[in-house]
Amino acid sequence: MPKPTAIAIGAHPDDIEFYMAGTLLLLKRAGYQTHYMSVANGSCGTVKYSASAIRAIRNNESRTAAKILGAEFHPALTNDLEIFYTLDLLRGLAAVIRAVKPTVVLTHSPQDYMEDHTNTSRLAVTAAFARGMPNFRTSPPRESAEYPVTVYHAMPHGLCDSLRRRIVPGAFVNTTSVQKTKQEALSAHKSQQNWLDVSQGISSLLLAMENMSLELGRMSRRFKCVEGWRRHLHLGFCGPDDDPLGKALGKNYLINKEYEKGLEQG
Repeated sequence: MPKPTAIAIGAHPDDIEFYMAGTLLLLKRAGYQTHYMSVANGSCGTVKYSASAIRAIRNNESRTAAKILGAEFHPALTNDLEIFYTLDLLRGLAAVIRAVKPTVVLTHSPQDYMEDHTNTSRLAVTAAFARGMPNFRTSPPRESAEYPVTVYHAMPHGLCDSLRRRIVPGAFVNTTSVQKTKQEALSAHKSQQNWLDVSQGISSLLLAMENMSLELGRMSRRFKCVEGWRRHLHLGFCGPDDDPLGKALGKNYLINKEYEKGLEQG
């Protein structure tokens, strides 16, 4: 029987390490085959290098990070700030989904501070939705297959949407045991520290990631370091009660009962 498979789909090089890598590591530990893909190539993440130079640098950094995470690397599809909900990008990402056949898709929040993130979320959802539609052509062509897939959305940067409203997780994943490896993978993106200092005032990429993990840990009231997730609606994807993260991660997975209560109340 083939191993269950998970893919993390981020917008830019280092997004997976920042928001999703702990969960990906725990899934690998649980026996999953894991995959790693950034939709954009990092072409704008610099005030020092040309676009072609930074693309090469960030490709190498991403490959190193994927190796640290033990995940199969998939190349980017476009430049930074060019992630739009377009047919070309959808065909490309759907081809990856059909090749990988993931039962778990980890991707960005539908609400976030920048549109590269939110558009990546939309593309990942539709690419997974189209997995079993033979009349939808992918690029390159890949055969369709119908099987259950569960999509999970990571927490947005700053834990709020673009209008400053707080976003809370539907579930907490305890990443404490893999936090050092997550830090090592994020550290592979050496080119980003100066860029984030200049562009966003993030004085330490590692510190920002750690602070977010600790804040989510405090929200869980149980774990120290946490990644938060919200499960996409099941319609067109999987069964109504399918929650493969919970099944795979066991005691490292905690449902946010307040979030679930809010869903019931509408």
